[in-house]
Amino acid sequence: MRRPVLRNLLLASSLLALTQLTIPTKAHAEARLALVIGQSAYRTVPELPNAANDARGMAELLGTAGFTVTAAPNLAQNEMRQAISDFAGRVSASGADTVALVFYAGHGLQIDGENYLVPVDLDPKREADIPLQGVRLNDLLNTLGALPTRARIFMLDACRNNPFPALGGAGHGLAIVDTKAGAPGSFISYSTSPGAEAEDGSGADSPYTSAALSVARQPNLPIEEVFKRIRIAVAQSTDGRQIPWESSSLTTDFKFFGGAGQPAAPGAGSMALASVTRSVEDWRKDLQGKDAKAAYELVIADDTVPAYQAYIELYAQDVRTARLRTVLERRRQMLAWERAVAINTRASFEAYLANWDRSDLAATARRLLLRVQNRNYVLPAVVAAAPAPVAVAMAPTCPCSTQPTPASPINPAVAPAIKKRVDDTPPKRKVVDTPPKRRASPPPEEVVYERAPPPDRGPPPGAIMQGVGIGVGIGLGMGMGGRGGEMGRNRY
Repeated sequence: MRRPVLRNLLLASSLLALTQLTIPTKAHAEARLALVIGQSAYRTVPELPNAANDARGMAELLGTAGFTVTAAPNLAQNEMRQAISDFAGRVSASGADTVALVFYAGHGLQIDGENYLVPVDLDPKREADIPLQGVRLNDLLNTLGALPTRARIFMLDACRNNPFPALGGAGHGLAIVDTKAGAPGSFISYSTSPGAEAEDGSGADSPYTSAALSVARQPNLPIEEVFKRIRIAVAQSTDGRQIPWESSSLTTDFKFFGGAGQPAAPGAGSMALASVTRSVEDWRKDLQGKDAKAAYELVIADDTVPAYQAYIELYAQDVRTARLRTVLERRRQMLAWERAVAINTRASFEAYLANWDRSDLAATARRLLLRVQNRNYVLPAVVAAAPAPVAVAMAPTCPCSTQPTPASPINPAVAPAIKKRVDDTPPKRKVVDTPPKRRASPPPEEVVYERAPPPDRGPPPGAIMQGVGIGVGIGLGMGMGGRGGEMGRNRY
């Protein structure tokens, strides 16, 4: 009796162990994967020493935060594309409950409204070389955006000055990327405002990465709060010259660290609430009576046009107002540029140039305007010209064009012929009803009857083809033109 009981106990314990191995617990439900790219050793322009330091620091931070980190320094174009593809494969294999993070430090460029990450082997001779030699930021966003994940986070310390002399017409900084226009669940952060240039910094790390390494370690901070604090820290360290920016379409909360500096518990946090942009009037009420420094930090943390506008109105004499005017002007310009490129029509680029014809993006706007002008004018011309050959081709194919026809449908000498063709219907019906005659070759006169129109359709087309000039006038004026009136209208 003891042996069966012992066997049952062993079997139960084995099943329990198997269940624990095959069913993941909540603590292991969320996978965290990170790709860290540091572009320092550029081959045709001066190196960026801080980019390598930034990448190493972020790789260490993310590893502590529970990420499995893939470090990929100094990538050429093909290597960068392969690294992104391999990372996407790992994210896909990890399942839908994965947080994927990409950190990039290095040069970034915007050409014709597109943002590009710059491989270390890029050597452009003209702006048209960038799409061939660079890596589109949208390709990275779309590759990961197509995968089912909990969240996708992109940190781009990539807005340094343009080092390539051949790209004099390129716009400053990076163009706006709106994560709400793509798949939900994305968060993107720039090291500075769209259209602005970030500083490499005088220390071991850039101002943006230095702030991120410090702020992200603070426990129990939602990601939105982390990057608000990063923005304030960078603005302070650069005396307002650099203000980081982000866009979010996250649908769940995310924290780098939980309590006591430990990695945040997987799944901690509920659905994130959608941010609501407050009006200028709302911000006036919030800022009224506050100290200028405290008000400045509030609007920097919010980083919106209404917040900056309210501050400038209320604190016109403050020393920080002049720099915020510059930030506000550039932000409005970049929003206008984003709309112009997204709409991509002649009107959209003309509207941009009407307000920003002296900006660094004006040359690009004129080039894109020329492209859409060619697109808009050439295609309608082709479409408008299409009916003419059709009308010409139809004339020789009329089956009645070879028959002798009178010069005018109202000529008295023609009237008996028209009446004969309309009233002499029995022979026509006889030819149709009698199979032998229908199969035999009909005489020439019967061919005329066979092609004659029914009584209620007016004179035969042959009479109209030669009498079209007079038929048009009578058909429209007296209702006797039959098909001649119709052909007259089609002709004009």
